[in-house]
Amino acid sequence: MNNIKWSLLLYAILAASSIMGIGIAISEKSMFGTLGCILAVIVIMGMGFKTKKKMRENGEL
Repeated sequence: MNNIKWSLLLYAILAASSIMGIGIAISEKSMFGTLGCILAVIVIMGMGFKTKKKMRENGEL
């Protein structure tokens, strides 16, 4: 891998941060925080996979 795909890196960092947020929300016993972070992980990972599919179809990967 010669070039860094910055958009995919950003999605990965955001997803990892959301997963960490789930742990923090659980430790704080925050139901809304936990659900919000779970929803954020689903949305961010979905957007990342969608972007990767488009890049693969366009020959950018």
